[in-house]
Amino acid sequence: MFQNMQVTSQPIFYLFIAASILLSLGYAWGKRRNTRIHLSTFNAIIAFLKPKDQSFTTIGGLTGYHANIIPKKNKVIRRVDLTLTLLPRQSWLYLPFSLLITKSDRLYTTMLFGRKIKPSFGEGHLVEKKFSKTGIGTIDNTESFSAETIQWGGKEFILYTKDRDIHTAFSELIKTLKDPVSVKHIALIPGEGKAYFFMVPKYGTVTPVFGSLYDWVIKTVGLPVSKPQE
Repeated sequence: MFQNMQVTSQPIFYLFIAASILLSLGYAWGKRRNTRIHLSTFNAIIAFLKPKDQSFTTIGGLTGYHANIIPKKNKVIRRVDLTLTLLPRQSWLYLPFSLLITKSDRLYTTMLFGRKIKPSFGEGHLVEKKFSKTGIGTIDNTESFSAETIQWGGKEFILYTKDRDIHTAFSELIKTLKDPVSVKHIALIPGEGKAYFFMVPKYGTVTPVFGSLYDWVIKTVGLPVSKPQE
């Protein structure tokens, strides 16, 4: 009995209680924040695409989500795959390490072309210069591309292209979407029948950026259709 009383009178005991309360509050805050980012990101894309079919999978508790979306009335893009990874805001003990390693939330988007779509242009990438030096921003076989550094929305990007058509297509995108906001990498890979985007999902920016990129892919692939209609 006396030993227990001595423990509860020690400063370290109150520090332990305070830390436990702080971690509990941090978990609640982080859960709300990640849920908000997750729902706002996916809801914005769903509202734009108005899909005829969709499926969702949790891949990391509060930090990872995946979606397969079938757009409505669209012969150009047959499926959109989304993978969203979030910082572990609910775990304040691990969050500092995650900020050092992953640095930010991540949204990976893959748009698969219709099976009858056979683009005539070559492969192309538009990647933020700083991002190109990271592991996930590396482009394979860069020596096979023509490369140039361009300014886009006040940031330096490297444009990798294999022919004039794809260069023109990316130039049109830059004119249409004046600010890339948090887009880090855009790729058109006709040989694999897909387009790929990587961006940091920020609240309120997903809809205009995603919409512009989606419409650009539709136009570039070659069919004169834009946003899917109900």
